[in-house]
Amino acid sequence: MSGAKQVYKVVINAPIETVWNTLVKTDAVLPFFFGAVCETKDGLKPGRKMRMVTPDRKFASVVGEVLEFSPPHRYSHTMAFTGYPGEAASTVTYELKEVAGGTEFSLITTNVPAGTKSEKSMAQGGPFIVQNLKALVETGKPAFSGKMVGVVNAMTGWMTPKACRIEHWPLD
Repeated sequence: MSGAKQVYKVVINAPIETVWNTLVKTDAVLPFFFGAVCETKDGLKPGRKMRMVTPDRKFASVVGEVLEFSPPHRYSHTMAFTGYPGEAASTVTYELKEVAGGTEFSLITTNVPAGTKSEKSMAQGGPFIVQNLKALVETGKPAFSGKMVGVVNAMTGWMTPKACRIEHWPLD
């Protein structure tokens, strides 16, 4: 069984193109994605694999496949945590809409396996992502929580399971 659809929303005081360009970067550390770098081969395009990796590119935390990429309004991909082997992938969709005061950003999760570590992690991660994306776009800096995750990740990276090593999660 899959968990219920979850929607996390925030209005970001910035043009839609600015929010979109920050969300889909593939060449920089993304504090709103827990300090990971989004990697793809040949860009974010439907049917292409993607993965979220540590800045040193030694470990992958999330892997998936791009389902939809419609700039600057919608981006969707499957998602599985590399640290939770055997758990089915879920779907994450990001929707952007121009509204008074800026851009409404929605993070929508579906098909999350109910009662799993993935479900718990995604329920905690949704608010973190929207809050830190908003802070980064509006101020140029992540929220305090985003800064702390970067510090903690740097200190605990040596404890990452070997199953998460990047060579186990190729983009081919």
